[in-house]
Order: sequence, then structure tokens, then C-alpha cells
Amino acid sequence: MTPAINLLKKLKVVFNVHQYQHDTADTHFGEEAVAKLATRLQILPEQIFKTLVISLNGDNKQLAVVVLPVVCRLDLKKAAKALNCKNADMADPVQAQKITGYLVGGISPVGQKKLLPTLIHESAKEHNTMFVSGGKRGLEIELSPQDLASTLSAQFVDISC
Repeated sequence: MTPAINLLKKLKVVFNVHQYQHDTADTHFGEEAVAKLATRLQILPEQIFKTLVISLNGDNKQLAVVVLPVVCRLDLKKAAKALNCKNADMADPVQAQKITGYLVGGISPVGQKKLLPTLIHESAKEHNTMFVSGGKRGLEIELSPQDLASTLSAQFVDISC
């Protein structure tokens, strides 16, 4: 079990776990999840979300999490505005791993070492379920967008280009 799965069980959140064989040579983790799950599970690629860690106002210690469809690009200006910051950048991967407790490519928005401010792309509300990393490469959690948002005290916003 991962911290994400343990937390969801503890909170009695309804979810499903989906696994696939991660190709260690593939560094496009989100695209790999889409390629290996969308057809098999008969879901839209837009239902599979990536978790990114961003730094705020040029401070690598002030971090936040954004969750958006793999098929979308993050708009850092929109994310910064939603978090009431001047600017945002992608967090240093080593710092992201240290703060979340997960490896890059397997960072789950759920069960991180420290609950960070979290934004979820507003398109998640269009789906009954969404898929996010379960805390390791090749492991996805399917749950309702509302359950994810309430678990993380997250807000739904437009954060893509």
C-alpha cells in the first residue's frame, strides 16, 4: 500500500486501484498512463490527470500542487493567480520528491508528507471519476473529483493553456 491508498481507506473514500506495467525507459509518465489505461478501461484520455508540484514567488520552500489532465499544459500564470501569488515555476524535482514523499512520475496528490495548497483543473468536474497517481509509477487511483477535492481541501480552477 502507498500513503495515498492508506489515507483514502482511512477516510473511507470510495476509489478503485488500476495498475499497469511501467516501462522504466519511459520518462513521459502521464502519457504512458494514458497509453496503457485509456483503451483498456474504455475511458477518455482527459480523465487521466497528472500531479505537478510548483514553487511560488521564486521560493523553493513555498510549494503547491496542481492536478490537471495529462493532455493539457499547465499555465503557471493562471496557477499563480489562483493561489494569490505573483508568479509560479515548476518546483525542483528533488525538492518535490522530498516534500511529497513520492518519486517524480509517481507523485500522488493524496497522502503527501505535508498537505500543500492544491488546485484541480476545472474540467475534472465534467467526469464522474478521474484518475490520479496512486503514489508510484504504474499505479493509478480512480475516484470522484469531489472526493479528491474534499480530501485535499482543493479548489477547481482553470489552470491550463
